[in-house]
Amino acid sequence: MASQDWFDKDFYKVLGVDKNVSQADLKKTYRKLARKYHPDSHPGDTAAESKFKEISEAYSVLSDEAQRKEYDQVRAMGSGARFTAPGSGGGNGGFEDVFGGMFGGGGGGYQQADFDDILGGMFGGGRFGQSSGGFRGFGGPTPGRDVTASTTLDFTTATKGDTITLQTSDGRPIKVKIPAGVSDGQKIKLRGKGQPSPDGGPAGDIVLTVHVRKHPVFEREGLNLRVRVPVTFVEAALGATIEVPTLDGAPVKLKVAAGTPSGRVLRVKGRGVETSKGTGDLLAEIQVAVPAHLSAEAESALKAYHDLEPNENPRAEILARTRG
Repeated sequence: MASQDWFDKDFYKVLGVDKNVSQADLKKTYRKLARKYHPDSHPGDTAAESKFKEISEAYSVLSDEAQRKEYDQVRAMGSGARFTAPGSGGGNGGFEDVFGGMFGGGGGGYQQADFDDILGGMFGGGRFGQSSGGFRGFGGPTPGRDVTASTTLDFTTATKGDTITLQTSDGRPIKVKIPAGVSDGQKIKLRGKGQPSPDGGPAGDIVLTVHVRKHPVFEREGLNLRVRVPVTFVEAALGATIEVPTLDGAPVKLKVAAGTPSGRVLRVKGRGVETSKGTGDLLAEIQVAVPAHLSAEAESALKAYHDLEPNENPRAEILARTRG
């Protein structure tokens, strides 16, 4: 920024804030104005673009504590005076009138001095209003806008991870690495894949929300996989060795102990969801299956068993607890 601009422009007025505004309130105000006048929201509107640059310029100075202090000091000394170039014939109100007395000279004292060098020495060295990257005070390049998107994955892909190809709204194919163990509703940020910057800044991001289809057999519980395994009454009562499916497809064998009740969970270590953070287990929940149809012989045998089974009421405990 040219030094004259710091005299001419009231950055507090540009942002509509008080001179004593806090940095937090300054940032809040700037964000509100930036959203309102952002060029992406007003394509082709040169007035909005000019306003956006103006508020970016003001904020870039006032948001920097050191620059803000410099700016306030320069504005206080200048009291709104304008500079006149050497030999321009400027009279009252020129640079010489403001600073001439400070350096022991009159109107002609400015011919041998550069204004930027003078102020640079006053405020800590360097060219006034500059940094190593060029003039300070201008808003930096505007980042491109973030884009939200969603995709639906099958259960196995979400659990094991994969690289998939998606197509953006403008037809661009992009590859997305799905990490193993991604869960339903999880968001994945794809850096630099969003909208390009309007003025050479970094591109925005794509924020991808993942939805996962339900599996017909398995359910996720963190890193564990749960599967409900039916067993017959005889298997549960007498004990048995049964096969249990896994997500890999190859079943594992589990031993069901005699007298296993419905709802008991048998754990298979290391056969759950495998991620960089750890590996879960397979939880096999036993469910005793009751036959819907019995032959006459089976019904007769079951009645005979009933006559022989212990005279116990399996609901006696919960009835007692209910009565207190």
